[in-house]
Amino acid sequence: MTIQTSPSAIDWAGRFSARMDRVHASEIRELLKLLDQPDILSFAGGIPDPSLFPAERIQAEYEAVLADPVLSSQALQYSVSEGYLPLREWIAERMTRDGMPCAPHNIMLTAGSQQALDLIGKLFISPGDTVVVARPTYLGALQAFNGYQPTYRDLPEAALRGEETDLPRGALGYFVPDFANPTGVSLTLAERETLLDLARSLDMTLIEDAAYRELRFAGEPTPTLLSLDIARSGGIDNARTLFLGTLSKTLSPALRIGWVCGPKPVIEKLVLLKQGADLHVSTINQMVAHRAVSEGYDQHLHRLRGAYGAKGRVMLAALERTMPKGVTWSHPEGGMFVWINLPEGIDGAALLARAIAEERVAFVPGAPFFAEVKTANAIRLSYSLPTDAQIEEGVGRLARLISRVMAEA
Repeated sequence: MTIQTSPSAIDWAGRFSARMDRVHASEIRELLKLLDQPDILSFAGGIPDPSLFPAERIQAEYEAVLADPVLSSQALQYSVSEGYLPLREWIAERMTRDGMPCAPHNIMLTAGSQQALDLIGKLFISPGDTVVVARPTYLGALQAFNGYQPTYRDLPEAALRGEETDLPRGALGYFVPDFANPTGVSLTLAERETLLDLARSLDMTLIEDAAYRELRFAGEPTPTLLSLDIARSGGIDNARTLFLGTLSKTLSPALRIGWVCGPKPVIEKLVLLKQGADLHVSTINQMVAHRAVSEGYDQHLHRLRGAYGAKGRVMLAALERTMPKGVTWSHPEGGMFVWINLPEGIDGAALLARAIAEERVAFVPGAPFFAEVKTANAIRLSYSLPTDAQIEEGVGRLARLISRVMAEA
């Protein structure tokens, strides 16, 4: 006799670990799914312009590697978790030129700097530990850290003026000093020095996310936090700053080449964590990336800076010409973003819903970028993908909508 039982659904949510309560879908990633309609002008995705990818160079390097029996056997094989040595040597040489003397053993390659954030969170954050961030901060960093159940604290503006704060000792600090996502704003030299003073007084470990540093198109370069830290401490192995770099914004995101540079004892522990995560970054991608950047990379960067600088200037001019009084915005000297501060009472998420419905223009609401205290009356615009004409038209539509919303208030 067969006993029939009625099927019952498994309560998967009840089986997940407690840390999953803090893990949610990216509002930006979810937003991008809605923007396939060709009539929407989008300032939402902060991603590189694909027309600037050196696609022919990358294709040629793949073909060259695979055509060589010795290179192809290496490229298609497992590799060391630290990363391809010639690429780490190239990175160490460039970082040394940028005021951060280091060696290949101070560098570990990661699947984009996003993986570096995850591994650093795993290494340093226990449940309840404090992570100090800027207001606002990079949403992807919050996503990477959330699974390790930290407590967030916003860095008070007064702290960058050298005033006392009630931040706890021993926290992890995460900052994007150059052309930050989402604001496009950079820390001044004085603010960087003050941040290092604060880190030393509170025994804070600093993460310097330099994803956009190579995309400066105006102004003069400012020393990195790590370079200032090395100058104070006498060497990278005495520094308290971990530097995150990437080729995603300059060469290609799909190669998934990022890195973390820091004291040797930290890198050694991160290597162990990477072994448990994915063993190593794609060997062939590392080899191709190294070949692609070994010659002509500075000329390629010059092209990127010119292109993004031109788009940024178009957006700033359009904002100046069309936005109603009471709306303010950042004035980036690099990167991909402009941060818009709306008048009190205008919610960025509600504005987005109307912008898509009424003006067919999209952006990212500001609230998700705040870790401790949310701010709703802000939005992020990216100028990296649209054409000049699309920027002009889209900013005009957005200004028209904001004017209507202000008149209705």
